[in-house]
Amino acid sequence: MVSILVCYGTGEGQTATVADRIVAVLTERGHDATAVRADDLPSGFDLEAFDAVLVGASVHMGTHQRSVRAFVTEHREQLAARPTGFFQLSMSSAVADESRQAEAAGYVETFLEDTDWHPDRIARFGGALRYSKYGFLKRLVMKRIAKTATGDTDTSRDYEYTDWDEVETFAADFASFVEGRLDVGPPESTDAN
Repeated sequence: MVSILVCYGTGEGQTATVADRIVAVLTERGHDATAVRADDLPSGFDLEAFDAVLVGASVHMGTHQRSVRAFVTEHREQLAARPTGFFQLSMSSAVADESRQAEAAGYVETFLEDTDWHPDRIARFGGALRYSKYGFLKRLVMKRIAKTATGDTDTSRDYEYTDWDEVETFAADFASFVEGRLDVGPPESTDAN
């Protein structure tokens, strides 16, 4: 069994939901996985209790959460000493358009350059539009962005673009990578067939 931290930042909760799904996949695989919001980490938090770390963030107005950036910067050396991965949620990843996908990749590249971090695995997922959680001004801005990205401009409802199969595949692939790198193998199944 491997101990895995999933540290994330979220705006309206979609990244938290993705982090929880990743934890569920890792737990089903027999590992000890814990999701923690970067904003909720205590001062002086130590990664030594974890064998591997996944970091997740969403993109809002072209940037990731400051708390996630601070976590990665502060723990860069500890992250380099263990298997790590990064996942990002954005509107740009929600559509198949090549220029939007390049934009999403650019957000990841900028984050990694700014933090000087080199995760072993990276994933980009579509996020969500939470019109119901936006104030008046943010709703107008997001409606304008959505008009060119997805066309989903009905502000009386929310939209979810996360591909849950992709999330689960990423989590399983990360688990396999960690098991191989730490030479632990997947935990034995207790099911009797």
